[in-house]
Amino acid sequence: MITRLRGELIEAGGTWLTVDLSGFGVRVLCTPTTAGSARLGERVDLHTSLVVREDSLTLYGFGSADERDLFELAQSASGIGPRIALAIVSVFSPGEFGSAVLAGNTAAITKVPGIGAKGAAKLVLELKDKVAGFASRSTAGGSSTTGAQEWRDQVRAGLEGLGYSTRDAEAACDRVAELVVGDPDISVAVLLRAALRSLAK
Repeated sequence: MITRLRGELIEAGGTWLTVDLSGFGVRVLCTPTTAGSARLGERVDLHTSLVVREDSLTLYGFGSADERDLFELAQSASGIGPRIALAIVSVFSPGEFGSAVLAGNTAAITKVPGIGAKGAAKLVLELKDKVAGFASRSTAGGSSTTGAQEWRDQVRAGLEGLGYSTRDAEAACDRVAELVVGDPDISVAVLLRAALRSLAK
């Protein structure tokens, strides 16, 4: 099991990073927030989870061990695979998700792309006894601040990586642009979550 990865970032996309490990490039799928906080040429330190399938080995990377643990816990629920588990970590911090499950807040959980009302109710039922540790943890966190066009590119790419169309992603970026005007130092993580909430309405 590969649980941690450290190396120089040599490529990046909206939902993936390529890390150079002494000349060996490893692509890691990640949340838009994690991708947005990384910088080319700098060292990255990722907590990882390896998903093994018959025809593939896919490595997922996270900015914290809590995010990785939530990603793995989510997949223990029936019907939840890596794609939706990654979307859960993209929409919620571990603390936020734990609190939503304990409160039975299915409306909040349906904001995750790919989870409907029935799926949210099932998640609450199956994970309620497993998320107490997450709910007690801090919900703080976020990526570094970015320039005007850069935040828009990162949020759009992140939304597209979660399955939204370019048109919907651009519209969501338009709706959250006023947040940047009000707070130029706002993080990409906050903007992405606001964009996801606007799409869920």
